[in-house]
Amino acid sequence: MASFVTLATLLVLFIGVSSAQLSPDFYLKTCPHLFPTVKSAVQSAISKETRMGASLLRLFFHDCFVNGCDGSLLLDDTSSFTGEKMATPNRNSARGFEVIDDIKSAIEKVCPGVVSCADVVALAARDSVTILGGPNWNVKLGRRDARTASQRAANNSIPPPTSNLNSLVSRFSKFGLSTKDLVALSGAHTIGQARCTNFRARIYNETKNLDSSLAQTRTSNCPRRSGSGDNNLAPLDLQSPTAFDNNYFKNLVNKKGLLHSDQQLFNGGSTDSIVRTYNNNPKSFSSDFAAAMIKMGDIKPLTGSSGEIRKNCRKRN
Repeated sequence: MASFVTLATLLVLFIGVSSAQLSPDFYLKTCPHLFPTVKSAVQSAISKETRMGASLLRLFFHDCFVNGCDGSLLLDDTSSFTGEKMATPNRNSARGFEVIDDIKSAIEKVCPGVVSCADVVALAARDSVTILGGPNWNVKLGRRDARTASQRAANNSIPPPTSNLNSLVSRFSKFGLSTKDLVALSGAHTIGQARCTNFRARIYNETKNLDSSLAQTRTSNCPRRSGSGDNNLAPLDLQSPTAFDNNYFKNLVNKKGLLHSDQQLFNGGSTDSIVRTYNNNPKSFSSDFAAAMIKMGDIKPLTGSSGEIRKNCRKRN
């Protein structure tokens, strides 16, 4: 009798765990045209503005690092609700919300009320990387959308560009991400742009680990005085800012990381060897990046009956 109870308990536990797990095939029957629908919309957005690929990828980071990959970042502020869009790391910075709206609208036409906004963000990130020449991977799906958001958590959880290496390693480890994951995911800065306010201190105050020609180039559109030209943009990867490749790591080896937090990965510390590996072996970077993205996508998803499937990604049902 005892063995039967134990077996039954294990079976219940197994079913419970299985139902809570994400799977690339989650929408196979309920939304069979999901993947081409998303990719077409992402391709259209990137065709209009190449930078959008980096912006969509960044949304996934900024969603997952704040209480898990639950679409909370997408919620607009209202008179009675404070979202995450006005948190310091996102204000005047996070973008691509209109593209997420477009993707969601396209999905709703083929399978209404089925696919979560959290999963839309995960798929848009993958497709952006692939379209810009980066690796492909099977996105695990089945996340549900949060009914809550936390501006405070957004302010405290997303690593600022002033972070040192110890801080970065510590922050990523809290989410179950290794030092190798940290370096691989930082390689997302092979695409996209940074605002002057985020690299001003580096180009004017740092000399030891900064290529002088890069500093000189960047001062041309980033004035020293705070409040002047704060939102002026510069490419994170000077060599190929719209191609997903390993040039980010070549830049670090040559002291050309634009952000302080970037160059911390190659500054005589524990991550130097990983940067060297990715600099010399683009395939190693690609495979590690894909694996780290899957791992990041597993951060505290809402599954089963938790949360909801939003009709409009900007507001709760």
